Amino acid sequence: MFWVAAGVAALGFLIALEIAARRYGLPGPITNQAKEVIFPPKSGPLLYASMALMMVVLTWRQRFIAAGVAIGIDVAFLLVRLALGAKVAGGHPFGNGALWVILGHAVIAVTRRTGRERVLLLKGVGLGLLLVAGRKTGDAWLLITSKTRPVVLDQYVATADHALGNPSWLAGRIVRATGPIGAHVLDYVYVQLAVAAVVVALYQLRNVAVERRFPGHHLVRTFLVIGLLGPGIYMIFPVVGPIFAYGADGGHWAVANLWPDTPPPINTPHQMPFNGFTPRNCMPSLHTAWATTIFVHSRKGPRILRFAGAFWLIATLGVTLGFGYHYGADLVAGVVFALTIEAALRSLARGWDRSGTQLVAYGATVFAALLVSYRYLPTAMAGHPWVFGPLLITAMTSVVHFYVRTTKLWELEAVPVRQLEPQPELV
Repeated sequence: MFWVAAGVAALGFLIALEIAARRYGLPGPITNQAKEVIFPPKSGPLLYASMALMMVVLTWRQRFIAAGVAIGIDVAFLLVRLALGAKVAGGHPFGNGALWVILGHAVIAVTRRTGRERVLLLKGVGLGLLLVAGRKTGDAWLLITSKTRPVVLDQYVATADHALGNPSWLAGRIVRATGPIGAHVLDYVYVQLAVAAVVVALYQLRNVAVERRFPGHHLVRTFLVIGLLGPGIYMIFPVVGPIFAYGADGGHWAVANLWPDTPPPINTPHQMPFNGFTPRNCMPSLHTAWATTIFVHSRKGPRILRFAGAFWLIATLGVTLGFGYHYGADLVAGVVFALTIEAALRSLARGWDRSGTQLVAYGATVFAALLVSYRYLPTAMAGHPWVFGPLLITAMTSVVHFYVRTTKLWELEAVPVRQLEPQPELV
């Protein structure tokens, strides 16, 4: 009943976003996903990553067959497109096969499986489709933010960012100095964040096919909930980012062409109108939130996975600042946002208790305090950077410390106490 209710709720949410997107004359997430059954997909690697998630419920023989079928379908699609002279501009030449395999296993689950095996396969299919739908849902949300929020609060965040030393301006100059090679590497890290998450998730779900059940909590759950709740904050706190509000990409809507050479002046901030197509997707930084969860979940893996998780977090922080997509204040809020959601989902999986409630309540309070301070205290923050800068970092660090301390206690509680065997009495 839980999975049925979750499926109905997800479908209703997608339909609502589809209707909202249609109001602005653009296709919504359902239409965009349906197109990828035939037309070149927007993200081929993501579709194959989604198929890999689905395959955690299959045996190795079934996995090889599924991968072979997906590749075969993609080769057939490629040959047909070449024969017809069809272009793949704006899409990938592969990925349709992976989507066909996912949908095919949904049919197999309904028609060829029964009982627990059907439920397990449907969960695997749902996991793969949720990752794909999450991407399409995010695109629709970004469209809605640009159409429904005509004014943005960048001047408030940019002013508050003086307390942190304007890190986006500094990182922007560093990225520029690295030249095209550094920019391409960071861009790949930024775009393929979901694929990195799937790699960590596959390690966590590696025993599903053997145990015939999913673990109580894993990375994909947190990843999807962050993507679901984050855009709601965008609607409350619309921000476009320094490269648009203070850079050439903003055109005549920008305050001035200052990024990344000249930090913004400290003036009394006010709301500013902006164009109707740039997403208001900065506060909080969801890429930072996602990279933080990848880092957290990679800590239990082998050394190479831990190294990859740390690299992806550092590189994501660098690209979000260095490309001018976010202010430093966005990143601070993103870390707090991620750990609060992670704590809530872990508490839900293990059962709510006092420690979990306190951790989630503290994280939510700090996150709300950050948003309020960015909105109503930016001038004071910019005027006293040696006070508010350390306060911001301390607030974020306190959530990190509280999370680490609490989760370590949970892990200790979960370790069973070994019973000592009775020793024979000495005569």
